[in-house]
Amino acid sequence: MKEKLQTLLAKPFFHDYRTLLGLWLLLGLVSALTKMHHHNNFLVFRGAFWHTWQQTALYVPYPEEYTDTNHYGPLFSMIIALFAVVPEWLGLILWCVALALFLYVAVRHSTMTKYQQLFIFWFCAHELLTALFMQQFNIAIAAIIVLAFFLIEKERDGTAAFFIVLGILTKLYGVVGLAFFFFSKHKLRFALWFFAWLAVLFALPMLISSPDYITGQYQAWLTDLVEKNGANANEIAQNISLLGMTHRVTGLAFSDLWLIVPAFLMFLVPYVRFSQYKHAGFRQTLLASVLMFVVLFSTGSESSGYIIPFVGIVIWYTAAPWKRTGWDIALLVFAFVLSSLSPSDLFPAYLRKEWVQPYALKALPVTVIWLKLCWEMWTKDYTLRGAESTNSENVTN
Repeated sequence: MKEKLQTLLAKPFFHDYRTLLGLWLLLGLVSALTKMHHHNNFLVFRGAFWHTWQQTALYVPYPEEYTDTNHYGPLFSMIIALFAVVPEWLGLILWCVALALFLYVAVRHSTMTKYQQLFIFWFCAHELLTALFMQQFNIAIAAIIVLAFFLIEKERDGTAAFFIVLGILTKLYGVVGLAFFFFSKHKLRFALWFFAWLAVLFALPMLISSPDYITGQYQAWLTDLVEKNGANANEIAQNISLLGMTHRVTGLAFSDLWLIVPAFLMFLVPYVRFSQYKHAGFRQTLLASVLMFVVLFSTGSESSGYIIPFVGIVIWYTAAPWKRTGWDIALLVFAFVLSSLSPSDLFPAYLRKEWVQPYALKALPVTVIWLKLCWEMWTKDYTLRGAESTNSENVTN
């Protein structure tokens, strides 16, 4: 049985980028068609453009248009513009397809090996679909973080700075891209481009509104984020993170800083291992850590936002220059079953409703993997040796 499975997976179909591109675009199309009559998130996104155009408040309810409220920065009105000015049904299709394509392109234009890229496309496909069903911009956030890292790797610091600022001024998550600053070979150039793009992109929405309006809405956005952070603790669909899981499992009320500060220090420790900076596996593992950290330690984490750490999980698994153990494979399976499948009908409904959702257990596998990742970055040597080096060269694009 094992040999038959290996023979099947060895067929060119499973290794052809055209197959994966077609699959990911199909997921975008299917998700849009499935949600054609129920796509509240897209209506919120679409409204961001029209409310900016009309210069009405961005962060107040519009119950006649959609439920919930907008929580994205004013710059988002320019990102969604193309999808808002066309008929609603067409905008929804284009939006979902564009999200899937954006992440696909980000991975394909990385310096990861073909093996790593194919692993991401197959392993993350179900999590991508979960995010697409919610029209989630977190798909784009994953792409932005990946692009920022690999553009710095390619010494294209100006473009990397553009994507980091884009992420910051839309959902703040983009700020984690600054974690890659220490890998830049042109730190001054990066800093200059960063502040230049910050000025340009901050002002960009003024083209369809006015300076006073946009300045006021950025202030309102920050207020909205503070209020939303306080409200997330009481929402079962929010705070699907290590923070939320800890509070719900223990039943204790305490400041999240008791978790965030030690975790941040753990995240920073690898930066002192200067001798490891020259190894691509070490740098890529830091990228994986960033992709997991941003969701594990955010009260705004949602189930459909796990496309971000899932890309990180694959990078963690594949970037190591040593052979992964059976325990590592078990962690991959654990993450796929509990984190990816749990929101779907493929997972037992009783377990989902009575355990996974109430206790935010979707965060558990990612937490375990992130802790193991931290230990590896503190202790392991990422030097590529012998057969591993030859194999890596053979599968690199």
